[in-house]
Order: sequence, then C-alpha cells, then structure tokens
Amino acid sequence: MKRLKWLYPGMFIKRWMMLTTLGIILVAMGFAMVISERTPENKTFAAIIIIFGGLVIITGVSRIIKSFVAVFMPQTEEELVDKMYQKRILEKGPRIVTVGGGTGLSTVLQGLKDYSSNLTAVVTVADDGGSSGRLREEFNVLPPGDIRNCLVALADAGPLMEKLFQFRFDDGKDLKGHNFGNLFITAMSKVTGDFEQAVKASSKVLAIRGNVIPATLTKVVLKARYKDGTETVGESKIPEKKSPIERMYIEPSDCSPTAESLEAIKKAHAIVLGPGSLYTSVMPNLLISGMYEAIRRSKAVKIYVCNVMTQTGETDGYKASDHVRAIINHTGKGIIDYEIINTAKIPQKLLERYEEESAYPVVPDEEEIKKLGVKIVEANVINTKDYVRHDPHKLAKIIIDLLSAAKKHSL
Repeated sequence: MKRLKWLYPGMFIKRWMMLTTLGIILVAMGFAMVISERTPENKTFAAIIIIFGGLVIITGVSRIIKSFVAVFMPQTEEELVDKMYQKRILEKGPRIVTVGGGTGLSTVLQGLKDYSSNLTAVVTVADDGGSSGRLREEFNVLPPGDIRNCLVALADAGPLMEKLFQFRFDDGKDLKGHNFGNLFITAMSKVTGDFEQAVKASSKVLAIRGNVIPATLTKVVLKARYKDGTETVGESKIPEKKSPIERMYIEPSDCSPTAESLEAIKKAHAIVLGPGSLYTSVMPNLLISGMYEAIRRSKAVKIYVCNVMTQTGETDGYKASDHVRAIINHTGKGIIDYEIINTAKIPQKLLERYEEESAYPVVPDEEEIKKLGVKIVEANVINTKDYVRHDPHKLAKIIIDLLSAAKKHSL
C-alpha cells in the first residue's frame, strides 16, 4: 500500500512518471524503426522520434527531481547552489583551527568560512562577566557567550536565526541583560546533561560550517599577577587594575583540554591565535595543561593576529613584539610562525575617540619581532567604518595566502 501512495492525487509525481514513461516508449519506437526501416526518409523520421523522446525523458526526470527537492530542500535555487558549493568545494578547503574568544575570534571565522568548511574554533571558557557570568554562577554551566558568537559567525541558518541568537533582553527583572543564545545553550546543556553536547546540538540548529569546541570542560578561573606584586582573580576584573600584567594563571592548573580540540590541532593545516584580548581571550586557552604543547608539536602554519589598538588594563603601551613576547614567556618558542600586523592608516576622528579611552595603535616594531624568531606579515587588515576592527574578509584572504605560500614552499 505504501508504494501506491506515489499515485495519490497532489503528489506531483504521477504526471511526470507518465511523461517519462512516454519518452521511453518513443525512444524505443524510434530505435525499432531505425532497425526495421531501410529508406532514408523513414530513418530520418525515426531519429526525430528518438530525439523528441529523449527530450521528453529529460523533462519528466527533471520534474520528478524538482518535486523531491521542493519537499526535502525548500530553498531557492540560489540557496541550493550555495549549499552545493559548500558541500562540494568548501569541504575540500584547508583544515584551520582558530584559538581565542570574544568578538575577535568570531570576526576571523566570518571571513574563513568563505574558503573552507573544515574550521574548528577552540573557544575560551574563562569568561565570568555579563550574561555569561550570571548563567555560569546561577546554573553551574560553562560561560556560553563566546561560544554563541562563534556559532553565529559560522551559521548558515539565515539572518533571522542569527538575529534571534544575538537578541539581548532590555527589560524584565530576571531576563534583562541576558542574551537569547546564551539562554538557549544553557537550556540545551540541561536537556542533554552535557555542555559539549549542548554546543553540538546548537551547531545543528544553526547549521554551522565547521565546529565550535570549548577549550576545556572544566569550570576555570583566570588569575593575573601584576608587576607591582598584586593579584586579581576573575577574567572580567583583570583589565580594571591599572598596572602592567606580569603573569597569568588558570585555576585549576591541571585542567585538561577537550579531546576534540587536541585532535583538530593535530590535523590542522593552519592554527590562528587571535585576534582578541591578549590576556583574557587568547591566553586562557594556552594556559590549559597540554594545549600549547599540542600547538607547538603541530606541523601546521602557526599565525598570531595582533590587535590593531592597545587595550586599556591589558596591553597599555604594548608594541607588536610585546604581544609575541608575552605568549612566548607563558608557553615557549615555536608556537608562532607569523604575526599579522595592520599597517593601514586609521582616520584621525577614530584615533581621537580611542585616545579618550587611552587606546592607541599598536606599533609594528619589525626588528624586535624578528629577534623572537617570528616572520612578519604587514597589510591593511582593518575596517574603519565606525570603529577600528579587523575586516573578516581581508584577514581571511591573508591567512589563506599564507597557507598557500607555505604549502608551495614545502613541495
């Protein structure tokens, strides 16, 4: 009986099956005439029947396929082309691992997803401020904020779903300040009983290109020691202290990285650190036991994307070499091959706005960087429309070009 359902009215299948059958009959008749007839006129007529029958078959089969596609993939033709491009072309792209957090990590992912779907974002879970911090304390879950940003950056689910995940409640006693995406991931972690599974389930909802993985499943706390000897505990409080940072720590110190993040690093063609806050977005991942060792052992091209502006409370007065030196001092040499530095001119109006916050352009001191054994890539990598931000597409192209050059060099 189930097979007979194909013949039910409204299925939009019968007519095209009948048309295809008619085409097959016409082609068969044409070939029969070619074999039996001897006069050129009849053979010409038979050839016309074969061609016409072939066109009928093509029309019928194509209509049947479209009927199936309309049900199972109700996208427009343009969206279907994008889906096919993603599946056939992007899945052959390079394996790239990005490490960090904050808005910087989601920025680089936005650009890279146009070149490859083999992306893995290893995301810090040290955040303890804002909506993420509140959910972390109230529900005893890992902070979902940076995870959410990366999911949205890699999403293919459409603009409405992206807006929904980024929607922030402006009122309500308990909801005010919370982000819907954060609440969704938190609820999913309670439903699945596992934060890692919650992230995977959310990835399916947003149909992301690639993978988003928490750097560790341990509830960690970030700690900073300053040059004046004082200490601060808590990621959100660290930039509040107006003293140079001497050393960063993570507690518990023996927390382990996720198995998936280590596997992605091992197989990567390129590993990208940053952009983002040096001490509170990039560094927390590297402090996890075994993480920076895995990066150093990897045969991937290792790239650090330097911030464009200094950050008050973290990198005041830092030059480009100071960023690299800080990472090496906390990990060791061999973790960075290239440093990408912006050389584009920043509009004076924006500079004045940043000066009010004591933030200034990071100086590219090439000679000091070379002394650290790191190659320099200087380029225009910014967008200065409203703020000074890394441009995702400019940055992604440079990373892909670096990877291509390294691949050619190794051949």
